[in-house]
Formats: sequence, C-alpha cells, structure tokens
Amino acid sequence: MGKCEQCIIKQFNSLKSLTKSELIRISGCKTSRVIKKGEVIFEEGDVLNGVYCVRDGICKLTKLSENGKDQIVKMVVKGDLLGQRSVVSSERSNLKATALNDMEVCFIPRSEILKDLHKNPEFTFDVLRNMAKDLKEADDVIVNMAQKSVKQRLAETLIYIHDSFGVNPDGTLSVLLSREDFANIVGTATESAIRVLSQFKREGLISTVGKHIKIQNIEALKRVE
Repeated sequence: MGKCEQCIIKQFNSLKSLTKSELIRISGCKTSRVIKKGEVIFEEGDVLNGVYCVRDGICKLTKLSENGKDQIVKMVVKGDLLGQRSVVSSERSNLKATALNDMEVCFIPRSEILKDLHKNPEFTFDVLRNMAKDLKEADDVIVNMAQKSVKQRLAETLIYIHDSFGVNPDGTLSVLLSREDFANIVGTATESAIRVLSQFKREGLISTVGKHIKIQNIEALKRVE
C-alpha cells in the first residue's frame, strides 16, 4: 500500500485536513489489509483500537434488533472512515461491519487519531462535520421508516444504490445485495422484500439477471407510493 500523504483516498474523508507531517507520521504506523467478501471487520460491542480508511470496496454497517435480525444502518464505501465515532467517544462499537465485496482497508491506531484530534482543530472540525452528517442521515432513516411504505423504501434503496455505486457494463447494479440485505435495509421481512421486488419486475420497473438487479424505469421507481 502507498503512503498516506500521496494517497488520493484521503481527499474523500477527514484525513484531508491533516498536515503533510501528520500524514507522514500516520503512514509510518498504519497497517493495510485485504478483507474478503462476507468477512466481518468488527462486531457490535467490540472495542475499536483505531479507525479503518476504506481504500476500495463496500461494507454494510448493521445493528442487531430485538427480533434477532440485522438492520442495515448504512453502507460504507471507498473513501470513507470506519469506526471514528467509537474512537472519539471511547465507547464500544454500536454497529457490526461486514464486507459486501472484497475490500482494501488501512488501519490507523486510535492513539494516532487522538493526537491529531487534540492538535489539529481543522481535522477535529472535519470529523465533527462528518458525524453531524451521519446523524442527519439517521434522522431521515427514522422518519422514512415511520412514514413511508415498504414499496417506497425499497424503491428509494434501489435508486440510492444506482446513484451512489453505479452499474456494471450490462446495466445491472454494481452492488450485489441479497434479498435478505434489501429486507434489512428497509426494515421488513425477507418474504415482503421478495414480494415487492417481484411486483417491481412484473410492472417493468426492474429486471433481473441471475441475482443481479437492473433498473428499467428509474422515473417510475421515483413515483412509487
């Protein structure tokens, strides 16, 4: 893996606010690893001894609900930092992180991040701004769960994946999620998610290629009620 001060990925997260000398120091103590699809990066309740900078790939952040299902809270993509909230708050992880495809991550020890939080106000402010953004998104999810139908939430999820992660050369969504994953994102039973996806397919809003989904009519998906 390359040096932090030369890495383009830092432009997408709070690390961009560090000075060159701070980045060189972090580069000297970070460790890099490849995480295979389906591998758990950390469990809910784990003590995190640092943050992960995602160089490539996508992971899902989930929380175990009372009925024993994993509710998908967020998807974390290339350029994002994982675990910064736990490091700042000194609390155990509130979420579980699982790789959705093969990932490359760099692990930065907690002590190094805390040094920079204490010394570099621009970095601290950037971390706070990202946490505020996460809180805003969490507020929106709560309102969506309460006020929107499963059909609307599933349509929005398909659009979000399409807009955020793009498509494969054949037009299918580049992120392959299981039907259970879709159910866990919108907060419904797997059977309900399968039923709604089948309805979307019958209505010509989507088509499927094996397990992959292709959006056929994005404007109609936006109008789903």
